[in-house]
Formats: sequence, C-alpha cells, structure tokens
Amino acid sequence: MKKLFSFLLAAVMLVASVSMLTACGGEKADADFKIGFIFLHDENSTYDKNFLDAAEAATKELGLSADQVIFKTNVPEGNECYESAADLADQGCDIVFANSFGHEPYMLKAAKEFPEVEFCHATGTTAHTEKVANFHNAFASIYEGRYLAGIAAGMKLNEMIEAGKITADQAKMGYVGAYTYAEVISGYTSFYLGAKSVCPSVTMEVQFTGSWYDEALEKEAATKLLSNNCVLISQHADSMGAPTACENAGVPNVSYNGSTQSACPNTFIVSSRIDWAPYFKYIINAVKNDEEIVYDWCEGFEAGSVALTDVNEAVAAAGTKEAIEEAKAKLIAGEIHVFDTNNFTVEGKKLDSYLADVDTDADYQKDTEAIKDGYFHESEYRSAPYFDIQIDGITLLNSMF
Repeated sequence: MKKLFSFLLAAVMLVASVSMLTACGGEKADADFKIGFIFLHDENSTYDKNFLDAAEAATKELGLSADQVIFKTNVPEGNECYESAADLADQGCDIVFANSFGHEPYMLKAAKEFPEVEFCHATGTTAHTEKVANFHNAFASIYEGRYLAGIAAGMKLNEMIEAGKITADQAKMGYVGAYTYAEVISGYTSFYLGAKSVCPSVTMEVQFTGSWYDEALEKEAATKLLSNNCVLISQHADSMGAPTACENAGVPNVSYNGSTQSACPNTFIVSSRIDWAPYFKYIINAVKNDEEIVYDWCEGFEAGSVALTDVNEAVAAAGTKEAIEEAKAKLIAGEIHVFDTNNFTVEGKKLDSYLADVDTDADYQKDTEAIKDGYFHESEYRSAPYFDIQIDGITLLNSMF
C-alpha cells in the first residue's frame, strides 16, 4: 500500500510539472533575459543610429528593462568585436547582435566558443554555409526601398527638365559609395533603375570613399560629383558629408538610413532605410519562447523591414508620394521586379544568365544561377545582397576599394 501511495504521489507531481511547463509554453522568464548589441560606430553615424533607434524601439515595445539591454558602440571590425561579444556572453546575454559586415568572422568565433548564446549578425554571408547552430545572418530587401527612392529622384529630374533647368541629356546623378561590395553595387544599381523607370535619359556616376563612415571623404566625393555636373546626389555611406555638400550647393539629395530634412530642408527629397525593429523582436521572442532562429533572415515591406521616410514636399516633384505608393504596391504584388533584365543591359546586351557568388568562399567563386523568369533574384538565395553586375548607364569614377 505504501509503494502504491508513493507511485501515485510521483505521478501527480509529474503531471503537475508537465502542466506548469505547458502553461509557460517552455518560455524563458522575462526577467532572466538579456540581449547585447555591438555597433561599429555610434549615433553620429546615420547607419548606426538607425540600428540604435530600432534596438531601443524593439526592446521598449517588448517591455525589457534597462539592465536587460547592453549597448557597445564604436567596436572596430577586428578582434575587438570578438572581445566585446565574449564579454556580453559573460555578462549573461542570451543574444549578441553585431551590425557591420567586418564583424562577421569574430562573431562566428564567439558563437563557436559560447554555444548556449545566440549570435546574430547583420549583412553577413556565411551563416547559411557554416551551419553553426547558434550563428545567424540577417538583412532586408532594401534594394526595393532604394528603387522607390530612385523613382523620387527620377521625378525630380523630370521636373528640372520640364522647367528648363537642365536638358534631358544633362540628367546625370551622382552617388557616393563606400566600397565596391555587392551590397553597395546592388544599392546604387537599384536606385539608378528606379530613376530610369521614370526618367529614361538618366545616367549616373559613382565615387567611392573606401570607408563606411568618413564625413570629410564623403563630402569631398559629393563635391567632386557636383563639379562633374551631377544635378542630384544619393549615397551608400554613413555620414552627413554628402547631404551637407548638397545643401551647401543647393542640389537635390536622396539620403539613406533616415531623414536629413532638419539639417538639409532645401535639398532633402526622401530616404530609404532598413527598419531593424522587426528582426530584433523576432530574435528576442524566438529565444524567450525557445524557438529556432533561422540561419539567414530577409524580409521586406510587408514585414515592415524596409521603410521610406516621409517625402519632403517642399523639394520633391509633384506627385512623388503617390508614385512611390503605386510602385510599392506593384513590388509587393510581384508586378515589378527591380532587376528585370528587360530594363538594363551590360555592354549593350541583355543578360539571360548570370552566376552569382552566393556561397562565399576564399576564392569568391560564382556558384548560383541568379537570373530566371526574366529577372535577377536578389536576396532570395542568401539574405545579404549578391548583385554585383556593372550595368550600362553607370560610370565608376574610381574602384580601387
């Protein structure tokens, strides 16, 4: 009888334990959760400020307290990143996130050393091939946002042509790029194609700086483009250098990573950006609910991961907001593809096939057919961009970086 009672008591305790686990959904207690963020620069960089704002918004929305969120800023793309990641793991972080391309090998090293911590990295390329269980890459289909920003640029060019300020063959844009990486090439090409979709005569020159964030170099690059008779400037670089040069010269500007309207009210048109808040909420909820984080995450407009600022009506051409909304709806519906091969040529010829370097290796071998159904499938086989084609209509002024 005593044995029967002991057996029944154990069974009741087991059922109670299972019930408690079920009620909790296997979730990690909120108070026990911590997340650490590693940023290449600080809020003075438009790129890093965009991440910082998203991290603050996401953690606030999810009710995390100040002691559950740790920021590390101005962390170089070197072993300092590994040391920062290891320190965050030692401080009890369940997730460590880093925001710059060059942070990747150091995040991967930390992931292998701390298997109980999830390491998430923006703009990286190796998670889907490394297959380390706690190492993840993420990006967004920002090329679609840049395409829409390009439409705003093209409409401004048309307005200038119609007003007699320039002729159609003077519709030349300038673009300040950081490096000749696929991410930058994909960005400036999608911006150009957006402009070309409404202003067929547009051309573009690209000046590289060899740095993600150098205000003096970016301002100098923009100034050079202006001296080459570029009548509108955009950028994939992280400071106020180019927008400031445009404001000083009275030349229209399409910025990146956030509005520059307050500093450049007379020249700012619109800006595209990745909104990282949806990704931050995704990874936080996944860990708290003991759910798997995908190796390679990429979302767009529908998830809220690609966003445009409000159009500056004081500078933009009439009807710009409506044109952007119309094109956005067609992108979401699949009626427009940014890299439709009918809309660009390479050395005068249409592309029917292109091998892209998707599975990164030491030799940068091209491994994946990226053109099918009449368009280049960007960010579908890997989250980070791999469009690296030099198309007609775009001139590179320097490409040593």
